[in-house]
Formats: sequence, structure tokens, C-alpha cells
Amino acid sequence: MIKNGIVVALLFLACFKSNSQIKTDSLSLTFKVKFNQLPAAFGKPFITSNKDTIVLETFRCYISNIEIQYADQSVFKQNNSYHLLDLENPNSLVIPITTKSDKVIRKVTFNIGIDSITNTSGALSGDLDPVKGMYWAWQSGYINMKMEGKSSSCKTRKNEFQFHIGGYLQPYYAMRKMEFLYDKKTTQLNIAIDLNDFFTNIKLSETNSIMIPGKQAMQLANYSTQMFHLE
Repeated sequence: MIKNGIVVALLFLACFKSNSQIKTDSLSLTFKVKFNQLPAAFGKPFITSNKDTIVLETFRCYISNIEIQYADQSVFKQNNSYHLLDLENPNSLVIPITTKSDKVIRKVTFNIGIDSITNTSGALSGDLDPVKGMYWAWQSGYINMKMEGKSSSCKTRKNEFQFHIGGYLQPYYAMRKMEFLYDKKTTQLNIAIDLNDFFTNIKLSETNSIMIPGKQAMQLANYSTQMFHLE
């Protein structure tokens, strides 16, 4: 019995040590979804800057092509860098990038959305699997960002709003590149996504359903860049 207890204790310590090393030795990109600086949540009413009361039901967003630029001019580019952020799945909001180094980080870049080559690569797996609900069809490609919910300001069926932002063909190429300047060593890069900064640009009584690539989707893609802030 004592021998078995020792084995269990050693296994526990090994797992603890392993998890500690992962947290200490890895560099991750952590996204914090907010609404007017408060944690965003489903089923909770929020008031936009335009005085629209909304209840959020879906928030998903693709982050791709993550790059880290260091002070010594070296650059880390993540392979197969396609990640689906989903507010319903908190684990998806933390993206392990690479092993921690003692180098000073100067710049972090990534794309909001999926590039045109990937859009035309056929059926893919992982976060790019169409079963994730973020793929229209081969003609229109991936939905870069999806926001859905309800608001009394929407004179629609069940007061719903639906914003599906995407498009990979010019002139309606909806992917957007983000760049954040940094100047320190760290194991965790924190990026806030404040949804209120998106809705500030929209009156839901007038704009509440954009579901295809086009001029309006391009405008919403521009609005989406205003939501991302380095913490």
C-alpha cells in the first residue's frame, strides 16, 4: 500500500512539474473578449455606444499567420498558423506560439481572417474544418468573423442581428493585418477584443444583417480592426 502511494505521489509530482514547465517555458497569445472593458458573456445585456441594448449569442473569429519579431531582428513565424477564437470555448482564446526565450519582443503581427490561398485549398481539418460553422462554400470561402445576437433595435425576426464577415476575392478581400509594437520579455502576450468598439460604428436599427462578401462586409472588416488592443 505504501509503495503504491509513493508511485501515485511521484506521478502527481511529474505531472505538476510538466504543467509548470509548459506555463513557464512557452510563449502564448491570450485574447480577452470584452464589451466596453467588461468581460463579454452570452445571455447578458450590454448597451452599445449608440444606446442599442444587445444580447450576444455568438462570437467567433479566425486569427492566422502569427509572427513575433525580436529586438535582435530575428523573426518567428508559426507554422500552420490558423486559430479559431470562440467565446463559447475559453481554451480557444489562449494560443501557444513558441518556446519562451530571453529575447526582447519588439513586434507581434497576425491576420484577422484567412488568406486567399487557404480559402481555395479545398476541405481542411482542425480549426479550418467546415463543421466549425465558419465556411460558406468554395465560391465565398471562410467567414473571418461571426457575431450574432439579439437587440430590440433590430426590426427583424426575433430581433436578431447577424454579421458574417468574409470574402477572399478582390475587390472584396476581407482579411485584415494587425500589428502591435512591444518592448519587453514575457511569456504571455495579452490582446483585448472589445466588441463595443465594433458596435460603436453601427446603428442596429439600420444595419443588422450582413451575410455575404461585398462592400458592407469590407466596411465591417475595417471596423473589426478597431476592437483589438494590446494590454
